[in-house]
Amino acid sequence: MASLPEGLALVWGQLPYLLKGAFPEGPLAGAALTLWIAALACAGATVLGIALALLLELAPSSVTRVLRAVLALLRAVPVLMLIFWVYFLLPMLAGVQVSEVLTVVLALALVGAAFIAQSLHAGTAAIGAGQRQAALALGMSRTQALWHVVLPQALRAMLPSLANTWVALTKDTSLAYIVGVSELSTLATQVNGRSMGYAAEVFAAVALLYFVLCVVIEAGAAAALRRLQGSHGRGRAGIAVARQAMAQSARAGAPML
Repeated sequence: MASLPEGLALVWGQLPYLLKGAFPEGPLAGAALTLWIAALACAGATVLGIALALLLELAPSSVTRVLRAVLALLRAVPVLMLIFWVYFLLPMLAGVQVSEVLTVVLALALVGAAFIAQSLHAGTAAIGAGQRQAALALGMSRTQALWHVVLPQALRAMLPSLANTWVALTKDTSLAYIVGVSELSTLATQVNGRSMGYAAEVFAAVALLYFVLCVVIEAGAAAALRRLQGSHGRGRAGIAVARQAMAQSARAGAPML
């Protein structure tokens, strides 16, 4: 790239390495590994966060008090410290050796789940009590009312908050360097170390890559939100969902929980 300034030409030449490392000759690294870690962490955080939000709604008060304390701890502890805890304490306590990538995924999933659970719990609390009562009047159990009526509306309402959490988890993958994971920031540091004097260009390119990843996440969440709002009337079809779920349960002969 003779027409480019020397710093930009360096970044352009190192771009394949920043994107995927030495793959396929070597292990996957760089932006591809960052995306893989972020996808696993976001999926794990979402599933675990929904489960914890349901537990906050349905568990006895003694259990919810303990759970709230644990979630508050996870939200308060720095992500870097949580990565250290998983990396060093989990093998000691469980006797299981965890890989560096799995360490980061678990740590990010835990902290993400804590924020998602709290957001969803607030979202379910914001759903009108009348919808819960109507679902119960239709013969649904408390669990069914929460799952079929309240939770779908809360998820639609909290989707922007979920997207913010996913973006934060994607950026937090840059902390994986602390346990030797060759994600995007780690490779950028290596490139900068081999070509001193072009740190601004190298890390500007890395910032642009993170920006693209986060914009894709936000755009996907916005598209999903528009689709959900268009098909469900902005969350006003809760009782219709309940009736449909009851009809399906009756046809299948499913027992009430």
